[in-house]
Amino acid sequence: GLVAAIGSTLPGASWQRCRTHYLRDLLTFTPKSSQPWVATLVRTIFEQADAKEVTVQFDRVVDALAEKLPRAAEHLSEAKADLLGFTAYPREIWRQIWSSNPQERLNKEIRRRTDVVGIFPDRGAIVRLVGAVLAEQHDEWIETHRYFGLEILAKVDAGNTPSDTPEISVTPEALTA
Repeated sequence: GLVAAIGSTLPGASWQRCRTHYLRDLLTFTPKSSQPWVATLVRTIFEQADAKEVTVQFDRVVDALAEKLPRAAEHLSEAKADLLGFTAYPREIWRQIWSSNPQERLNKEIRRRTDVVGIFPDRGAIVRLVGAVLAEQHDEWIETHRYFGLEILAKVDAGNTPSDTPEISVTPEALTA
């Protein structure tokens, strides 16, 4: 359901499962003694130079697991589309999109701030606090960080806009508006 919602709400968007969280999930299907081997094997998928090599290595890893750990191999095979969604984008941004770490850091900061307050008098108080944290993060990213360069965003925009949707241009003005 979530994947369908993403595709219909954001044309050209795809689902990308966090590789770290998926690996934790996969390791629950492997014996304790095999977990280091499986983790190392799965990490090799993400060390490839281009999308074709990533897909080939993914298939090799599934084949290697199928011999010793068929249940883990089946689980990994079923997650192929979710794990390899990043390969549809330019190599320069793979590192930023194959994990959900920035979102997790933001969630952790929101949790930390709400834990400090403890009890809120009403829902509005929570909304104001979370809104302030989000505004603070937004200002910090605008002033000090650039997660994607404009040239990379333009390349992503040009390569992933479906033909039946209007063209959206990425300009510095649009990013600061």
